Amino acid sequence: MPTLYIVATPIGNLNDLTLRAIETLKEVDLVLAEDTRVARKILNHLGLQRPAWRADEYAAESFYKRVADFLDEGKSAAFVSDAGTPGIADPGAKLVAYLRERHPEISIIPIPGPSAIATLLSVSGIHANEFTFVGYPPHKKGRATFFKKLCKIIIRPIVLYESPHRLQKTFESIKKTFGADQRLIVGKELTKLHEEVWHGTVREAQEYFKGEKGRGEFTMVIK
Repeated sequence: MPTLYIVATPIGNLNDLTLRAIETLKEVDLVLAEDTRVARKILNHLGLQRPAWRADEYAAESFYKRVADFLDEGKSAAFVSDAGTPGIADPGAKLVAYLRERHPEISIIPIPGPSAIATLLSVSGIHANEFTFVGYPPHKKGRATFFKKLCKIIIRPIVLYESPHRLQKTFESIKKTFGADQRLIVGKELTKLHEEVWHGTVREAQEYFKGEKGRGEFTMVIK
């Protein structure tokens, strides 16, 4: 049966790759990747040689058809994002939606694993039976509106991602929206060598994450 596996990959530490994910990557005929260079690191770590096609946010419908044609030959493929569970703040959802609509005969199977969202919430001390994930804030257009909308859902924790280039800008937006004493939990470089989980107010965060401390990939909880 033609099968597409949606495979969660480590968000940092390669040892977090699950046994099931390893077995799947060993068995599939093709790897579809948000970035083939990142996928190659994982495949090399496992000593695997697999063809890899880039499936990023700019992939055209003709590419999705090519994937469907490949799978229709009775073959299998694994989709991996740069890190974590595919389909969350990455282009994996587009491929899945296309196949479900145009090729329902293709089996789509999730291989669960690491997620920066769950990783940070698990050590946050928050009862996260309810929370709202909002992805990355807009870079420019719509940014002010984005944070104003968050005011309506602050009754439960809000989780978001941010890059080092816009970290201070996001802290400032949170301060303007919720006040300087708004408490945050900031996860920096989760599961990597310089992992850090920090608690404090947004005012304190602006000071703490200056310079070298502001480098890395960030997940954040607005309490």
